[in-house]
This record gives sequence, structure tokens and C-alpha cells, in this order.
Amino acid sequence: MDSIADISKHVRENIHNHEVFLAGVEKVFRIEPSLKIQPPVIHSIKVRLKDLTHLEAKIARKLAEGVEISKENVFDKITDLAGIRVMHLHQAQFTPIHACIQKQIDNHDWVLFEPPKAYTWDPESCAFFESHGLKVQVKDSFYTSIHYVVKPRVDSIAACEIQVRTLFEEIWGEIDHTINYPIPTTNVSCREQIRVLARLVGAGSRLADSIFKTHQQGMNPPEA
Repeated sequence: MDSIADISKHVRENIHNHEVFLAGVEKVFRIEPSLKIQPPVIHSIKVRLKDLTHLEAKIARKLAEGVEISKENVFDKITDLAGIRVMHLHQAQFTPIHACIQKQIDNHDWVLFEPPKAYTWDPESCAFFESHGLKVQVKDSFYTSIHYVVKPRVDSIAACEIQVRTLFEEIWGEIDHTINYPIPTTNVSCREQIRVLARLVGAGSRLADSIFKTHQQGMNPPEA
């Protein structure tokens, strides 16, 4: 059985493959013409390679949960070594972002490692994401984000996790991640406040959607 140190060393020796692929994925989102309309579809992008200290902690957690991880399968078991987060202002902007990802898949530039998932707690959002062919998973934690895991080809060890979310959802996610990850808080008050914040974020997201719909209608009034 491979030790955590052996697995981590194997990842360090091969992480450059992920870094190269990550740069290519980021470039697609930055230059894709359909996303560069005015106002731009994408507000901002974050990219990161997983800190290897955090990687070792994650391997240890998975091993403790009974997940078998070795040098041979680590790149299949841990698919967020390279990550990109694509943020937008309101829900309707998700549609062209999803279309951009699907375009890369249809053109065989990327392949899906697993079916994309929409994590949400909001019933109204479920139908919207299902209409895009996404599998919806309701999270008791109130976590909200869309996750894709793509590779350059089926047999590649390189993978990139793409997360798509609104800025409201990003704020909630950063606060929750700080307090609840990797070890969930035991403070009951904090847990409840995070849930309240999630509902406020949901309300803010709906208000943002309404504002942009109203703005769009004002720019394109119905013909008399």
C-alpha cells in the first residue's frame, strides 16, 4: 500500500500536466467571443492549483473514509488538483457559460470526466439547472455552485474542476469555506447564521435577476 508521502510525491512529479491544462481552460473563458459581449457575461475568474499540504490532508481524510487511494488511481480519485472558478452577476448569464463549456466538449477539445452537477438548496433553481441537462443535488449545507470536471482526453491524468457561480454565491461560499472546511464548525450559532446568510444570498440573487430583466426590457421595449 502506498503511503501518503509516496502518493503526494507522485502528484508533485506530475502536477505540471494539470497546470498546463488549467492554463488552456482559463484561456478559453477569457477569449471565447460569445462571453465577451457587452456587458461581459463573466465578471471574474479565479484559478488555482491545490496546495500540496492540503492535498495530503485530503488524502488522509479519504483514506479514513475507506476510499482506496494509490499512486495509480490518485488522479481519478482527486479531481480538483487544478481548479477554475467562473463568476457572473445573475442567473441568466449561466446559459452562455454552460454553452461555452458544451462547445468545447462537442468539439472534442475537452471531455467530461463525470456528469456535471448543480449543487443548490433552492427549489426554484433546480428546474433552471435541470433544463440545462444538469444533475441537481440538494445540499443540506446550503452550498450552491455548478461543478464540471473536464480532461483534455479520456486517458489523460490531467483534469480541471470548473466551478460556476454568481458573485452572491461566491461571497457565501468563501465565508462557509473559511468556517466549515475542512472541519465543520461545531458552533451552533455560526451554523444557523450561515444558513440565514444563504437565504439572504438567494434573495439577493433573485433581486439581481429581476433588476437585469427589467433593465433588458427597458432597452428592448415591446412594439406597440
